[in-house]
Amino acid sequence: MKILIAGGSGLIGRALTKELLRDNHRVVILSRNPAQTPAISEDVQIAGWDGKTARGWSQLLEGTDAIVNLAGANIAGDAFFPTRWTNSRKKIIWQSRLDAGKAIVEAITLAEHEPSVLVQSSAIGFYGPLTDRTVDETGPAGNDFMADLCQVWEQSTEVVEMSGVRRVVARTGIVLSHHGGALGRMILPYKLFAGGPFGNGKQVMSWIHIADEVAAIRFLIESPEATGIYNLTAPNPVTNAEFGKTLSKVMHRPYYLPVPGFAMRMLFGEVATVVLDGQRVLPARLLRSGYEFKFPNIELALQQILANRG
Repeated sequence: MKILIAGGSGLIGRALTKELLRDNHRVVILSRNPAQTPAISEDVQIAGWDGKTARGWSQLLEGTDAIVNLAGANIAGDAFFPTRWTNSRKKIIWQSRLDAGKAIVEAITLAEHEPSVLVQSSAIGFYGPLTDRTVDETGPAGNDFMADLCQVWEQSTEVVEMSGVRRVVARTGIVLSHHGGALGRMILPYKLFAGGPFGNGKQVMSWIHIADEVAAIRFLIESPEATGIYNLTAPNPVTNAEFGKTLSKVMHRPYYLPVPGFAMRMLFGEVATVVLDGQRVLPARLLRSGYEFKFPNIELALQQILANRG
């Protein structure tokens, strides 16, 4: 197959590309800075785009079997510590997703032969903060910034279904990887022998190992009957305290020093809600479709990731 990945230079895109190359698939990555995008393989074509229009790259859709849209400004920013959600930062996060969706729709409209499937990325932030409720794909949308963002993010490519393109929406949880992402920030206190819960530790983390993230995306691309919403989260979410204690055990570091929620909100503002507000989200449709998780529990996942660091 030929797969085009918009935003393919990020954590998920790079892992997905490597997985696809192992089975000799052809991969095209769309990047706003192709000259600065680290090479994954000489077999990968890296093409430039402005993230807003189909100008200059729409011809790449000819012969393309699938598009994976991962494009969008990083929710937590690109620095080690999270970037505060100022009004201008929110606008960047919001607009980058709308623009990317618009560009992909435009390219599909112009294509002589449309791809058979589009995987549209989203996040479990769609469901908003959850305290004591468990949700699957049937859960309603929340009413905070992340929930509003996810709704317009998902809707940005909805119109391609009218052209007969099968569309899958992948609502992803916290992706755990040794190549970056949230885990690097979580590990630091334990390296300094100062690990402990964030806030009260009761908030639920719906996570997924990077290997399952990319395998699930492939599964959805390759399953002709797959369409609509799928939660990409491991089937066994854990509380922040359970996660921390497991990380402590795997790293052989103490677990005792909590990071107060009020301090995180003071330092980072609204973006701290990503860590402090829990969500118990289950991958009901993925499981019913027959997908088998490689890393269904947190201890197994962390053991594998930390064994492969470096």
